[in-house]
Amino acid sequence: MTPGLTSFLKSVRSSPVESSIEHLISLLKRRQIRNSRPCAIATAHLLRRVVAAFRVTDIGRLIERVQQVGKRLTAAQPREIAVGNIVRRVLGVIREEAEEDREGETSGYSEAGSESRPQTPRDSYSQRPGLSSTISTFSPLRHGGIEPVDTPTAARGPPQDDTFAFHGDVGSSRPPLLTSHTSYAVSNTAPMVTSMFNLLSHPASNAPSPTASPGTRSPASRSALTAQSLASLNAAKDLRAEVIEGIEEIIDELNQVDDQIAGYALEHIHSNEIILTHTSSVTVQKFLLKAATKRKFTVIHAESFPNHHEATHATVIGNQAGDSEDDMSSELFQKPLTAAGITVILIPDAAVFALMSRVNKVILGTHVVLANGGLVAAAGAKTIAKAASVHRTPVVVVTGVYKLSPIYPFDFDSLIEYGDASKVFGYEDGDLVDKVDVENPLFDYVPAELVDLYITNLGGHAPSYLYRIVSDHYRTEDTNLVKVD
Repeated sequence: MTPGLTSFLKSVRSSPVESSIEHLISLLKRRQIRNSRPCAIATAHLLRRVVAAFRVTDIGRLIERVQQVGKRLTAAQPREIAVGNIVRRVLGVIREEAEEDREGETSGYSEAGSESRPQTPRDSYSQRPGLSSTISTFSPLRHGGIEPVDTPTAARGPPQDDTFAFHGDVGSSRPPLLTSHTSYAVSNTAPMVTSMFNLLSHPASNAPSPTASPGTRSPASRSALTAQSLASLNAAKDLRAEVIEGIEEIIDELNQVDDQIAGYALEHIHSNEIILTHTSSVTVQKFLLKAATKRKFTVIHAESFPNHHEATHATVIGNQAGDSEDDMSSELFQKPLTAAGITVILIPDAAVFALMSRVNKVILGTHVVLANGGLVAAAGAKTIAKAASVHRTPVVVVTGVYKLSPIYPFDFDSLIEYGDASKVFGYEDGDLVDKVDVENPLFDYVPAELVDLYITNLGGHAPSYLYRIVSDHYRTEDTNLVKVD
């Protein structure tokens, strides 16, 4: 069997952990597993094996173990950023499970303490907040009858000034008004009233974020997992089962991400539109195929010479010759589109600018999306995006959340991988080869200002909103894996 993703997934189940780690490192270095999704799937399966084989219930040591494995994998192929993304997601799962276990124990202690301490009526009165003295005598609040009712003298101390006397019905039982700086520790017997002065001061921190994937929590509900708290969890119960379950959720997400993105196709593609795309990205293919079930439109496909033109030609004629282990593109693209009545036009890359004025929308796939909203895509994507910007054509990028990285691109050139120069200029012209330097970049960096919309498995987002998705899926302490010793 040819070394690749399929052979690795079969061997990782039975091989020793260290052998599986070295096997994946070798496959990454030799580029026998490449592109974001195959690398992400291989990394997730390997880390699940690492966690399952870890025989110590020390959460701190488990985090260190996953960090060490992640550092070795990212060092083997630094440009496959999806590998580091999955490592960070797994580290976030471990930290989250540890925090939930710690919070469960803390809440148990607090509930036991509250039950053993009875509450007296005096405590209820002392916890009830009073009205702030900052309300002006000319305020309409003084004439609306909303000042608090008098509390017992023992609870509120000496009498207050007559300025704050109650102008309404003395027998009213209206609860006190909460100001922005009064206490919220109200007794259970006293009704809670929210004033318009504090509607925006205390948002609900435990509410789930709309951009969070299943199994993640928003940053507002997270508490820092310090070294002391990790030490207190060393002798706690074994959390490996919960961590493995979280990793399996990540694997399920990787298997379903393209179908989830395709579910938004009908919201963005309309009838009689002309769509421009390039490369044979499976995510783009499924997105267009889903829209083709109820829409009739035209697809203009740039051939992406010289690195992806053969795969593009194969998809146009309906004869997919790609390696399913390598690019995960065993599904056909243009054949089902043409069968559904969709017109597919193959054009050379040089004709992109000439045809852009007729295009309604550009849909691109991506290799990785960075924290600043830019992306790394197959070579030719930047040219298409710039042509679309000149003609005011919207550019839509379809990508899974697992491709979104918390790394900020300080050095753009380090993200670009170069391929075989002979695809651009043949070595048979020996005299000319010695006189010129030929480069064949495999990827382009597309800045955020050239992208109008990202469509992920969580919905559509503007490039400026990606920071929120990053904060929902990655922990700050796991951003830089290189610092791990």
